Amino acid sequence: MTPEASPAKHEQISELSEAIKIHSEPFRRLLAEVGQVIVGQHELMHRMLVGLLGNGHLLIEGVPGLAKTTAVACLAKGIDTRFQRLQFTPDLLPADLIGTLVYQPNDHKFVVQKGPIFSNLILADEINRAPAKVQSALLEAMQERQVTIGHHTYHLDDPFLVMATQNPIEQEGTYPLPEAQMDRFMLKVVVRYPNRSEEVQILERMSTTEHELNIQPVMSPQEIATARTLIDRIYVDEKVRDYIVDLVIATRDPAAYHLSIGDLIQFGASPRATINLTLAAKANAFLGGRGYITPQDVKDMALDVLRHRVIITYEAEAEEKTPDDVVHAILDQLPVP
Repeated sequence: MTPEASPAKHEQISELSEAIKIHSEPFRRLLAEVGQVIVGQHELMHRMLVGLLGNGHLLIEGVPGLAKTTAVACLAKGIDTRFQRLQFTPDLLPADLIGTLVYQPNDHKFVVQKGPIFSNLILADEINRAPAKVQSALLEAMQERQVTIGHHTYHLDDPFLVMATQNPIEQEGTYPLPEAQMDRFMLKVVVRYPNRSEEVQILERMSTTEHELNIQPVMSPQEIATARTLIDRIYVDEKVRDYIVDLVIATRDPAAYHLSIGDLIQFGASPRATINLTLAAKANAFLGGRGYITPQDVKDMALDVLRHRVIITYEAEAEEKTPDDVVHAILDQLPVP
């Protein structure tokens, strides 16, 4: 579907599309490089690039052994930038994450000891293992891209991306993420089991005692910054913009769109979902080599943007409904422009 625009706008979009085809090439190289280690998981890898391009954070959920941590580590190795893996545990303290003031007896003064959050790509492994005070320490860093230690505020380097993993089936000794924390994640990606052919490839590739991640850096932070400037220029038609707004508002007031799912929804998505869905659709169009977004771009990204922002009712849980079911119902029934 082509955007409805004036001839002059069409020419601008065509020029932008040509530039995007050139500048999206490093991201395809990155996918190919990571694909030498990771078998399958194409959706996960694609969503990580969307988060990187859209300047948003990812929550990656899946059972153990699905290469969630490995995929994030491989992505970090493929980009010539700094990477920190943080293993979240029940005894972790906020100071272990953001840093603290350390007293130096020789100088009789306190100096700032910055924590591992001062990096570019952060892997928050098993984020729901840490208590709420540690999870909340991430809030300022994720939203404002800054950290306050003592009386001073320090800005984080760009790019800054948090990719958090969590296990959905083991609840003992975990601390569920509050809604305020969940809303700061641009996407929630659910990782599935590989199919049979992928499982065979995994066995052939990983059935040795040596599991070194031989990933070479194929992209620089400057290329990410350039790509983001192009994404900001991607054309959003008025009808597509209205479609995005309608999708989000339908999670809050489904009756206004004649959707009979109101008894399943306790709370709908926030305005942050509207912003993130637009950015995610733009990033999807960028990876597709286009200077405009289509309704299909929106539909492709809607589930990952909305599933963790829709809070279902107890009645919905009793009927074994999930937020995914609600989002699918909205996507299926809402008219597409």
